[in-house]
Amino acid sequence: MTTCPICDGIGLIRVKSDAGLWVSRPCECQQSQREERRVGAAHIPERYRHYTLDGYETDFRGANPSIGKALLTARRFVDEFPHDTGGKGLLFTGSIGVGKTHLAVGVLRRLVQEKGCKGLFCDYRELLKNIQNSYNPQVNTTELELLKPVFNADVLVLDDLGAQKPNEWVWDTVALILNTRYNDKQTTIITTNYSDLPAGGSALSSAERAAREQTLGDRIGDRMRSRLAEMCIKVEVTGEDFRQSVKRARFG
Repeated sequence: MTTCPICDGIGLIRVKSDAGLWVSRPCECQQSQREERRVGAAHIPERYRHYTLDGYETDFRGANPSIGKALLTARRFVDEFPHDTGGKGLLFTGSIGVGKTHLAVGVLRRLVQEKGCKGLFCDYRELLKNIQNSYNPQVNTTELELLKPVFNADVLVLDDLGAQKPNEWVWDTVALILNTRYNDKQTTIITTNYSDLPAGGSALSSAERAAREQTLGDRIGDRMRSRLAEMCIKVEVTGEDFRQSVKRARFG
């Protein structure tokens, strides 16, 4: 760690008050450290730790106009939070690699740093896996202990909703998480690779269902999809996969 050049690591600086008296007040480095601690407590994965709204690229060649619109919506949401957002969140939909997670993390970081929110990042598939693992009698963590931070976060990012193969247990768990946060008017930011459309495969043959592209309704159930419409402002992001073009891995 580098020593703050302003306070020399003490954390306080001496200033003159309006009455002309010398007083001590916290150095600005203390605010920065508090922000970093809050960001650390949000458990943003290392791969996404550097994601910010300022770093979200929108002007590369061939960029879809929806990318710029999504960034504007994300910025406006942060600016209007919490008074004009009314407990609502954001639902980022779109194909793989268009920057949905980048936008979600960028919003989370700003709300944690600028608004003082208690934030949490959760990978949907990993969360469900950990909950299932808690049923193992050899594991000391309970389902309630795993879900408590999810319920208590002022702002929750639920990344890649629908990635887990659906079954009754998955649907019940999703319903518990979303309904609890909805009832408590807590902000939930969601990303999904599935189109925000109702389930539609029940009347199809098994071969037709296999060939048909699945929807969010198929993955989490139409009832919870309807709940999301009340909870979140939908932000659709379309375009080519960033990871295959702008962010393709290279040497040198």
